Amino acid sequence: MVEFIATQGVDPKLLDEVEEFVKENPVKEEHKDRIPVSLFGYYGKEIWEGAIYGILSGYHILLSGPKATGKNVLSENLAQLFQRPMWNISLNVNSDSGSLIGVDSFKNGEVVLKKGPVTLAAEEGGFAVFDEINMAKNESLSVVHSALDYRRLIDVPGYNRIPLNPATRFIGTMNYGYMGTRELNEALISRFMVINMPVLEGESLAHILREETHLKEEYLSLFTRLFMDLQTKSLQGEISSKAVDMRGLFGALEMIKRGLSIPQALEMGIVNKSFDRFEREIIADVIATLFTKDLDGKELFR
Repeated sequence: MVEFIATQGVDPKLLDEVEEFVKENPVKEEHKDRIPVSLFGYYGKEIWEGAIYGILSGYHILLSGPKATGKNVLSENLAQLFQRPMWNISLNVNSDSGSLIGVDSFKNGEVVLKKGPVTLAAEEGGFAVFDEINMAKNESLSVVHSALDYRRLIDVPGYNRIPLNPATRFIGTMNYGYMGTRELNEALISRFMVINMPVLEGESLAHILREETHLKEEYLSLFTRLFMDLQTKSLQGEISSKAVDMRGLFGALEMIKRGLSIPQALEMGIVNKSFDRFEREIIADVIATLFTKDLDGKELFR
């Protein structure tokens, strides 16, 4: 991961500080399997440097941006870069303090705390990722306010205070405009350094596809334009963001590589992500405009 980031022009001195951080914060053997090994890498020098500076300075970070901007990929990449065990917490309207901190449990005839992901990350110097943080009720997240600010501790009623390990960081991800999302209150958002994740541009997407999918150059522009056209239509309100799905595009390309026809793969990975018939027709028209002739999927790749 260090070598991957270095190729993007990130300051070498900054990466030296990351390596020093890793040396100073070893991980227990039983938690090393939680250190992620990312399948994909995030591309973006300025975003990388901002996130690294924030973490090295002791702050928690919030990644905010529309769909397909790489928030989850960057979160995972950061945990791998800093060699931290990662606890991923998918938040929703039903998330409560018990699902974050822990719940009472019986063990050997005694009531003990069955630790939740926030508590484990706090104790073990992990990275806790609050995925879709703005889908949870603000009052549910108030239990972690003391962990996120200068106090850096969790006060569990009936149990001892839990101070945060010096290596512990919290990373929030959020999209605006999804059903079920809400505005974060000022008390919560003030506890994060906020990074606005930029929308993918054509050149950046082409670079990602080139590195991650091994498409031949003559076909690279086709799939880049497909994604960019769908993203443009989504930003203009012509379609929803459901089809602007990087995972779906990668999945379709993988199935094409294995032998599935291009139309069927794109239908499964992109078109059918929308359940609105009119919207599916628009997406299908975009695909038909670009793929005007039959292609042998096996010939698309290097």
